[in-house]
This record gives sequence, C-alpha cells and structure tokens, in this order.
Amino acid sequence: MGEQPNPGMYPPFDRKFFESDEDFTVIGGGELGGKALGLASAKRILQDACPADLVPGVTVAIPRVTVLGTDVFAQFMAQNDLYEVALADLPDDRIAHEFLQAALPALIVGDLRALMAEIHTPLAVRSSSLLEDALQHPFAGVYATKMIPNNEASVDDRFKKLTEAIKYVWASTFFRDAKSYMRMIDHSPADERMAVIIQEVVGERYNERFYPVISGVIRSHNYYPSGPARSEDGVVNLALGLGKTIVDGGVTWTYSPRFPRHRPPFETRELLKNTQNRFWSVSMEPAPYDPVNEAEYLTQAGLDVAEWDDVLRFTASTYDGASDRLTIGIGRSGPRVLTFGPILELGDIPLNALIEHLAGKCKDALRSDVEIEFALSIDRREGLPARFGFLQVRPMMVAGDVVDVDEADLRQNRTLVASETVLGNGENNSVADVVYVKPDTFEARHTREIAAEVDRLNRDLVAQGRQYVLMGFGRWGSSDPWLGIPATWPQISGARVIVEATLPEMNIDASQGSHFFHNMISFHVQYFTVRHSGPHAIAWDWLDRQPASSETRFLRYVRLDAPLEIRVDGRQGRGVILHH
Repeated sequence: MGEQPNPGMYPPFDRKFFESDEDFTVIGGGELGGKALGLASAKRILQDACPADLVPGVTVAIPRVTVLGTDVFAQFMAQNDLYEVALADLPDDRIAHEFLQAALPALIVGDLRALMAEIHTPLAVRSSSLLEDALQHPFAGVYATKMIPNNEASVDDRFKKLTEAIKYVWASTFFRDAKSYMRMIDHSPADERMAVIIQEVVGERYNERFYPVISGVIRSHNYYPSGPARSEDGVVNLALGLGKTIVDGGVTWTYSPRFPRHRPPFETRELLKNTQNRFWSVSMEPAPYDPVNEAEYLTQAGLDVAEWDDVLRFTASTYDGASDRLTIGIGRSGPRVLTFGPILELGDIPLNALIEHLAGKCKDALRSDVEIEFALSIDRREGLPARFGFLQVRPMMVAGDVVDVDEADLRQNRTLVASETVLGNGENNSVADVVYVKPDTFEARHTREIAAEVDRLNRDLVAQGRQYVLMGFGRWGSSDPWLGIPATWPQISGARVIVEATLPEMNIDASQGSHFFHNMISFHVQYFTVRHSGPHAIAWDWLDRQPASSETRFLRYVRLDAPLEIRVDGRQGRGVILHH
C-alpha cells in the first residue's frame, strides 16, 4: 500500500466516537500496519470516487475506526516482559492466557474506557501487522480478528471485553500458525509489530443476532471464469451475514459483475446443496466465557432463522419441486435458496452497479487488480436506504509471464494431472515429491484428521527443505470439514502445487476463499481443480504404483526419482503435471 506513514498524519482519537467529524483516528504512536493502511487508502479513494449522490439511497463509507499504533504493542510487550513466553514453543491457548493476564499501557486506558462509554453496538477488533496485507508477504487470515457484542449494561464489563479482545489479537502474533508463516518468509516473530483496529461492525440487530444482510468480496480478476464471463470481468462472492463465510472458503453465491443474471453451472435442484444454507452473526446473548476462542461471540444459524429475522426478502429465491424451477423472492412456500436474485436479476437494490464502479476506481487508484471486502445493511422491508461498509482493499497478483499449454498437452501419456481450471502461471521443473490423500480411505467425516496428518508431514518436509505437490478432495482450506480438508495455510506451506479433486458426493464449486487464496496467489502456488465429471482425470493408479516414502491412515507420500514437469497457462486457466 506504499510507505508506512506516521500516525501523526491522521487525527488522534476523539472520545466522542460517533459524534466526531473524523471516522479514522489513531491512539498511540508508531505505525499503522497493512490492514489499517488499506482502510486509509479506501477512505481516500471513496472521497474521490463516491460522491454522496452516486447511488441514490446507498451510503458508501468505511465503518468508523480507531487504530492502536504499533508503539502501544511495543509498550505492552516490554512492560509485561512477554517476549520469553511469546517466542517459546507453547500452545496457542497458553500464550493467549499469558497475554490476557498482562496489564495494558496506562496511557491508552482512558481512551479505551471513553470509547466503551460511548458505544453500545458490536465492534470488530482486527489485527494490522506491518507485514499483513503487504503484497510481498500476505499475512491475510493468519492473525486474529475478534468480534464483541458490546451490549453489556456496565461500562466496566464492556471495557473488560474490549481489552480481552485486544490482548487476544496481540497474542495471535505469536500463535503457531503465525510463527510457521514467519519462518516460511525468513522473518523472526520477534521482529513483528502489531497495530490493532477497533471498528464498528456493519449491520443491525435481528432478535438476538447482529449481522449485515449481505457480505461480499469483489475481485477485479477472476481465476475461475464460467459461462460468458472472462477473467478480466472480475468475480464477486456474496453471503448472508458476516463475511466469515466468504473468508473461510464457505459456500457463497459467485457471479461475474458483468453478467449478474448468469447463474452458476448447476442444475436447479443442485443449487439447494451448492448454495449457502447457514450464516454467521454476532450473538447478542450471554456466551460461555472463553476469551482464548476467536469465535467466542459468534454464532451460526440456518436459513429458517434468517427467515424468522425477516432478512430474506432481497436475498432469496424459492424452489418449486414440482416444476424444478426457482422463483425469485419468498412470496410462496418452499425451500429458500440464496441466489440474491431480487438484487442481481431484478435490480431492487443497485448493488452491482456500485460494485462495478468501486472495482474500477480502486483498480485505477492502486494500479493493479484489486480485492475488496464489504458489508451491506439494508432496510429489510424496502431495500433502501442501504449502507455499504467498505471494509478493505488490497492489490491482487495476476499472471504475467507467457506459458503455452494447449489441448494436446493435457492428453499426453505422461500426464499425472491435467485441468482447464487452474489458478497461477508459470513453469516448475524442480518438484519431485507428491503428498496425496488416498482415494480408497477418503470420507468427508475424516477431513479434520486428514488436515492434522498433512500438518505433521508438512512440518517434516519444510524442515528438510523439500517442496511438494499436494493432492486431495474437496476444498483445501475450507472451514467447513464437509466441504473439504480444513487445513490452514501454514499447515500446507511447503506445497508448491495444490490439486483439488471433486467427488460425486463432494461436487462443490471451486473455492476462492479470500484469505486462503490471497496467500496462495502471492506465494505463486499453482492450484488445479479436477472435476470427477470432467474430461481430465488424475492418474491415481500410476501414483499408487510408485514406492511410498511414508504412509499414514489417510495420506501417502511419494518421492519420485525425477522431478515432475509442471506448466500452467494463466491466460487460459490450463495446466498440466507430467511424470517421467
């Protein structure tokens, strides 16, 4: 995002948070970190790109935010002598507990208490490290975000919950995944500095839940175009409720902003199981005390609850089993399907026009393809007025070098994997190791165990400096174990190529989960999707004939005599892996 400015460039925190003329303020000195700088960039872009009358009835702005500068983190670590614990090889919960028992720097306590005296609605406490969201070292999703309901009657109670969330985010700087990530990019955790963003959550209270009606991620480049769309037309993921569904790689509604009425390539009946059926919200009810749990105050519910909350009017269609058709809206009885048809197909809310405008303006401003996160609250009865909360903008890395892969290349006798749905670009002739999930033992109910086995093997291979091809079923990195293998990025950090195969019982759309894919793209990891019903198959039999270097209940690790030939044509989305 450019140079780290001094927080003095931004106004200091105003204790009249919502009444202040400033919506971006700073507490303490030091630097702001990548995520906060992204918000600062978004604020500048919106001032030029979004006049008040751009989309009548829709207010566009970053949610009100204050940032604790990195000097506050440094003071907290020093005065509590935390580095010995933080850098030790301890479980995450033990590190978090040590941080929670430590005292905040006295200079910020007054401002934070004043903040909690002023605000009674949910807050997001988010990491903003010096490396996070930098294109060269994307820490997206590695550090913590904690949302708090902030609805306790006592200021003391609300202050306590806020300080616990801040300390938890600071502690996540030293969690195991973060340390593994640091080692991968040749940095020491001791060198990291963490700013913290305190930001209002966009949304409204519906019964005992608080959430936006729509969350979304906009990308100006689409790695998985379908139908009439092209890569440069971009892609949007929409979800009901908090954006955790999208960020974690859950099931969302995916479409090209150039063709908002074009539905995904599923039969109508298949949409029932290939669209979102659960959503995340901030729970406004008392929760079991669990301050070392990132999702302590979050809750998931089904579409029946969303209908009870009366938020499906502009987001859902209804399935008619007799005719095997979808009817836009909820005017009749039947299963609800989150197609966002009233908005995308009928234009009841001019969301897509705003999305196209913002993607173009941000792309011009950052001089690169971009990824934008947003949340939208709407009038549940009329649609408008609506509030578009601009949560983040970051640059994307898109293929540059020219690599040719034609149809004949995909059908060679030496083909191990071939696909016409590939993310990445380039050639790699140095990988001779393959780690794959054994097809004959794979079941969705075992995906958490598979992720743990991959983690252990990955650590061994990374320690040996051996890169590998990783092959499995369903979505890698999904937070839902029934959609794929819920591995975090550091658990597969040694993989240079990732293969995602579908099965009849796990036939989901290719994932573009925000954080997982941002990290993968930026580290130049190539990603193959091979559909079981497609023209190309994986040569499992050939792999099974190769001697195993090691084998577990669910995994097989093969070390080949000669490196594989890996070629990916990022322009056409084609790729092939050839064995010798």
